[in-house]
Amino acid sequence: MRAIPLFTLLLGGWCAVPAYADEAQDWLNRLGQAEQQQSFQGTFVYERNGSFSTHNIWHRAQDGKVRERLLQQDGSAQEVLRVDGRTQCVSGALAPGLGNAEGTARALDPQKLKNWYDLAVIGRSRVAGRPAVIISLTPRDQHRYAFELHLDKETGLPLKSLLLNDKGQLLERFQYTRLNTVEPSESELQASAECKAVAQGAGKSATAKAAWHSDWLPPGFELIGSTVRKDPDTNVQVTSLMYDDGLARFSVFLEPLNGATVTDTRTQLGPTAAVSRRLTTPQGEMMVTVVGEIPIGTAERIALSMRSDATATQ
Repeated sequence: MRAIPLFTLLLGGWCAVPAYADEAQDWLNRLGQAEQQQSFQGTFVYERNGSFSTHNIWHRAQDGKVRERLLQQDGSAQEVLRVDGRTQCVSGALAPGLGNAEGTARALDPQKLKNWYDLAVIGRSRVAGRPAVIISLTPRDQHRYAFELHLDKETGLPLKSLLLNDKGQLLERFQYTRLNTVEPSESELQASAECKAVAQGAGKSATAKAAWHSDWLPPGFELIGSTVRKDPDTNVQVTSLMYDDGLARFSVFLEPLNGATVTDTRTQLGPTAAVSRRLTTPQGEMMVTVVGEIPIGTAERIALSMRSDATATQ
């Protein structure tokens, strides 16, 4: 389960405590361990861009493996089954931000995060009837969002979080209404017949050495993966690059236009920015698209800074 942030003014009834960074680091370490070691089941609400959805979750951590099933309760039955963070099957389309969270089951590294965020324990709260400790992660620059996490005092699991922009506007909310640390049964972890298997390693994409780089990145973001694949509709080779600062992520997609007419776009949907820009390169006209939970101005600057390795050697 990914973690998202909370705004101090929206908190009610918590008692202020000293903001000790070392204690915050200890809680973040505990959070990373909890989701890999603690089984649970429950119900949570997810809010994004003014829309709400309700979800049931079954999460089993056993023998070093994590199996998780999500079932959306609003509208038609929509679900996803993951094993060790990799999607096994999908039915329908879960709320944006929840359905395609590949690789989110990763441990946070507080030692790395404290270079880009101020970490602090700022209070205590109660969520879904369970005592919680409030951890804030405040960015040290304008290129990432603030996080505030309510972690279960008993298990370290995230009970509630909100994500806000630099103006204090709510971008995303995640909150449990029910959490039970009883291990789910085998039947509860089985997907329905409508959940369609996702092909694993179908050969449509391959890990590749990045032929592109950015002349500018926000401090702390590093390239963590690159792939090259052929678009099944256009048969055009698309390069994708993923960057990470230890908490936030964004992806860059590059594809040749081959004479196609396209329009630059700039869109913000909740916390997700999507910016597309046409670039002229030695290889011809390219469309660069940056997508991720970063401010839109940052996404635009990244898109305009992309260069091919051929350009760098000239």
